[in-house]
Amino acid sequence: MFRSLLKFFMQKALRLILLLAAISCVSFLLVSQSPIDPVQAYIGADAMKVSPEQRAQIAAHWGLDRPPAERFLKWIASMAQGDMGTSMIFRRPVTEVIAERFVSSVVLMSAAWLLSGLIGFTAGAVAAMNKDRWVDKAIKWYCYMLASTPTFWMGLLLLIVFAVWLGWFPIGMGVPIGVLAEEVTWQDRLVHMILPALTLSVIGISTIALHTREKLVAILSSDYILFARARGEKRFGLFWRHGLRNVALPAITLQFASFSELFGGAVLAEQVFSYPGLGQATVEAGLRGDVPLLMGLVLFSAVFVFTGNLLADLLYRIVDPRVREGRAV
Repeated sequence: MFRSLLKFFMQKALRLILLLAAISCVSFLLVSQSPIDPVQAYIGADAMKVSPEQRAQIAAHWGLDRPPAERFLKWIASMAQGDMGTSMIFRRPVTEVIAERFVSSVVLMSAAWLLSGLIGFTAGAVAAMNKDRWVDKAIKWYCYMLASTPTFWMGLLLLIVFAVWLGWFPIGMGVPIGVLAEEVTWQDRLVHMILPALTLSVIGISTIALHTREKLVAILSSDYILFARARGEKRFGLFWRHGLRNVALPAITLQFASFSELFGGAVLAEQVFSYPGLGQATVEAGLRGDVPLLMGLVLFSAVFVFTGNLLADLLYRIVDPRVREGRAV
């Protein structure tokens, strides 16, 4: 058991190293070919006041006057020492910017992750227990519609309805405008987080709900369920004693595997609501040519998604002994 687990983690570590190496090369190549001029984005509105000599000094300060290959090797050497560079936008170390923004994003994504999982599992179970009835058809229609709905469109719709028309929630931002940082309460942060979290959770419901429905429908049509029905067990008893434990853990593993969709949706949702998280920082870094910050965010997001997939694989090994023993499923 220990040797099998050690081999599993060694394989995952090797895959992570290869993944980060490939992502680093491809990302740096794409960034170096970007039409955005980092010096111009750095100067901003003061472009007319900056002389060509000053532009050259700025480029030399950030190493932008060197060939891309040399800059990439220098960046790799710094990364090996734990230095991700300094953000051109925030004038701070990239690690500090990511750590600060991650605190806001992880609260938002955790709330959306839990809501989408709980609501999706419940909706899928209700649909399966009422197969081919109006409840089942309504839930499937809801899931199919949301599966094809862009995150930014859903965010704009919720923003217009609940923030502009009804006025129940603030229009964007992570904290109230004009309030000092030490005066912001956790209730203020919670109110500003509701609409972004609702946007992400509503979009993420469909995958869990449809998977849970299909799995539970197959279980309820199996022979041992028919035998349990013949013994007089009722609908809720069938679900509680036989269905729940068979569909809960696969749904949880699928939920962990959805980290990539969650992070991608957070980028769009945070931009729509001007929520100060990793998603908004990614968009700003891309639009303003902040290469150190953008590269740091790309690597961090890769590790984040890889962690979700790793947890999903671990749960699969716990749930299904055939996976743990390396046999065909």
